[in-house]
Amino acid sequence: MLKYRIVYIIGFMGSGKSTAGKKLAGKLGWAFIDLDKKIEEKSGKTISRIFSSDGEDFFRKIEAEVLKSMKNQTETVISTGGGTPCYGDNMDFMLKTGVTIYLKRTPAQLKKRLAESSGKRPLIQDIPDEQLLNFIEEKLVYREKWYNKAKISIESLKINYTLLHSLVKKNLDR
Repeated sequence: MLKYRIVYIIGFMGSGKSTAGKKLAGKLGWAFIDLDKKIEEKSGKTISRIFSSDGEDFFRKIEAEVLKSMKNQTETVISTGGGTPCYGDNMDFMLKTGVTIYLKRTPAQLKKRLAESSGKRPLIQDIPDEQLLNFIEEKLVYREKWYNKAKISIESLKINYTLLHSLVKKNLDR
């Protein structure tokens, strides 16, 4: 019997966590959950609205509650928010309850992907384009101490899902 029944996809905003999570879930034949969508369902507000009306600390509290409410999920891939692993004991919780995958991107790759994405994200909506790369670099320096605890790290923009599937399968029963 498999020890772990959850796979968590972590990484900076714009790293492709939701896309990778959906594809991996399909490859595994598992369910997919986007943590941000679950937070919006629970709160009745968009992530942007929570940040603007209640602040980041409130958002992080709800985020941790929703994350931990999924501990009994089985055969589920969960894409987290970029900051999820960095608050409270979230990363330790994910390491204890599932297989963690870090989608590692360079600051330049992230800037390009964020610039191309539709809509502004709460943490970067007020940052001018010319300051975005510096913001990403600074946040990554802070966050990577958590991201690098992941059991699997993927550095390629073109993910080989067959290889990722086999890596995940090997880690599920450890």
